[in-house]
Amino acid sequence: MEKTLLDLNHASLEELAKLSDIGEKRAEAIIEYRKSSGGFTCVDDLKKIRGFSSRLYDLNRTKLFVTPLVPKRGKLRQREKSRQSSRIQVSQITPDGTPVPRQRRLLPRAKTKSNSEEESDSSTILEENTSIDLSCRGTKRRIEYGCQSALCEKKLCSTAKKSASSRKEIHDHLGRIQPPPSAHALHDRIPTKKHPPPELDGWLTVFQRWTNAERLMALDRLIDGCEATQVRHLMSVIEPQFQRDFISLLPKELALYVLSFLEPRDLSRAAQTCRYWRILAEDNLLWREKCKEIGIEDLYEMQSRRRKLRTGSTLTTTRSLHDSGSPRPPSPSPWKLAYLYQQNIELNWRSRPLPNPRVLKGHDDHVITCLQFNGSRIVSGSDDNTLKIWSAIDGKCLKTLTGHTGGVWSSQMSDTVVVSGSTDRTLKVWNINTGHCIHTLYGHTSTVRCLHMHGNKVVSGSRDAMLRVWDVTTGECLHVLVGHVAAVRCVQYDGRLVVSGAYDFTVKVWDPEREECLHTLSGHTNRVYSLQFDGMHIVSGSLDTSIRVWDAETGQAKHTLMGHQSLTSGMELRQNILVSGNADSTVKIWDISTGKCLQTLSGPNKHQSAVTCLQFNRKFVVTSSDDGTVKLWDLKTGEFVRNLVTLESGGSGGVVWRIKTSDIKLVCAVGSRNGTEETKLMVLDFDAEK
Repeated sequence: MEKTLLDLNHASLEELAKLSDIGEKRAEAIIEYRKSSGGFTCVDDLKKIRGFSSRLYDLNRTKLFVTPLVPKRGKLRQREKSRQSSRIQVSQITPDGTPVPRQRRLLPRAKTKSNSEEESDSSTILEENTSIDLSCRGTKRRIEYGCQSALCEKKLCSTAKKSASSRKEIHDHLGRIQPPPSAHALHDRIPTKKHPPPELDGWLTVFQRWTNAERLMALDRLIDGCEATQVRHLMSVIEPQFQRDFISLLPKELALYVLSFLEPRDLSRAAQTCRYWRILAEDNLLWREKCKEIGIEDLYEMQSRRRKLRTGSTLTTTRSLHDSGSPRPPSPSPWKLAYLYQQNIELNWRSRPLPNPRVLKGHDDHVITCLQFNGSRIVSGSDDNTLKIWSAIDGKCLKTLTGHTGGVWSSQMSDTVVVSGSTDRTLKVWNINTGHCIHTLYGHTSTVRCLHMHGNKVVSGSRDAMLRVWDVTTGECLHVLVGHVAAVRCVQYDGRLVVSGAYDFTVKVWDPEREECLHTLSGHTNRVYSLQFDGMHIVSGSLDTSIRVWDAETGQAKHTLMGHQSLTSGMELRQNILVSGNADSTVKIWDISTGKCLQTLSGPNKHQSAVTCLQFNRKFVVTSSDDGTVKLWDLKTGEFVRNLVTLESGGSGGVVWRIKTSDIKLVCAVGSRNGTEETKLMVLDFDAEK
């Protein structure tokens, strides 16, 4: 199949414009360059034209050749030039893509010049047109036989009538013409590392003599003239020069310090980089710091707690807690396992499908007035005069504590005992394992409304306006604190000071050992219903809608927290963060060090009735309400996460009275005041290993 080549020095504007992606403007630029430079010497001269990219050159180089322009020499030269077409035919393509012109035989003219004149002109033409410049892959190809062959054949035709000896001389001359170069020879001329372009060494020599500024300018110009493929090649060569595994080059201590700034998710990704990065990313001490950030301080304590919460399950450790790594790829760090376990628990609370609740029934249709939970056992007290001890693992009722002659309104528990207060004006101390009543504590003259236990001592507050301090081991009343003039509604005890709130609108701070009132905190204008005490701050909630923050040592008021519209029914305080639930159906998060409200848990998903109880940890706030729901909120953002419990009777009488939580469990005491919801306990287990 024949292929047409175009002579750059003689092609017209229209012919050039038809080349691949050339167009009229680039064709005009080619002709302008041809005129200004005196013609093309080779196809590579196209690269000197502004705007003629390497891509255009690669598209068209096999379609072009160059016949150098020569001055006119007589009529023969004029006739020779006019007879040359701007196109030649190609009948053969070499294996490497180089076109080979097809030889043509020229017919003798009717009129010829004398032999001497023709030979003179022919020799001139042979000297000036002995090559056609072609290009293949950026390398010049010089075909040195085309014009010679044609002219020699012409000479043969013009002397056809000569003697045989003359004819023999012509054939001998043709035999001396060299054949076209082979494909292998052309292939050897493609630039390689061993055979670079001859101009390259000189160009590099000049570049090395330049100053830094000159080199930068040359590089800028060079990059501007590159195509996208060439720029990508530059990037592939340059980028590895700047890629260094600095972590592997650092001492291990510094490498671990750098990695300590990564988030746990990024640490897990870094472990997939290489073997050494995995060793570092699995370092036990590194993950211990990550555990501390989420509140896991003691791995042994966490293991022990998990063993209590689950039957026969332990956290297996494969190496010492203080081992910082080994030269071989380590097993997952025990601290990392603890961290991942905690993260899975969080996902269970936040987004994974809710577990089916375990339902515990036993108080018939009575109200559950108090609830205690230590992770493995649940103690519920009711106005049916009893307390029940439940297994939080299998939901079985372990013991029923009977002996009170009035409703149970308050309770406290430790690992071995349960203390209860009743409307029968007594306290009872129970053995949690056997269910036997160890002591009955007499002294109060009215309902025991509130209790707080610390170690082997418990402080009770009564409607008789007095507080008593008891030793639960001996059953002895140690101290009596007198000073309130109305019922004591709430009490807190840290082992050193007792803080009480009463219906006389006051909060009192006591030294129980001396039975002395240290401070009377006045400021509320209505009954005090709730208290929190962390040893330094006292927080009181009242029916007057305000929450007040006091200094426990001086008794001075620090802040008055305003924002609720009704009774503050429940509060929790941890590390200066206070969460308060109110009968106005909202929950607020406060910073008691500044007195600012950080978040208000409301919006379209807020409770539709009074908040009855709340619990919170480092991540979540859990709230219950008279509307029959338990809701989960994000502590930091205040955003609603989801409903954990929704009673079918909610809104028509179903109530969640009390809630208690641990890391993996939620216990709810539910019922109703009109019989629409059966009294029961609901236990939801969010354990990550189930």
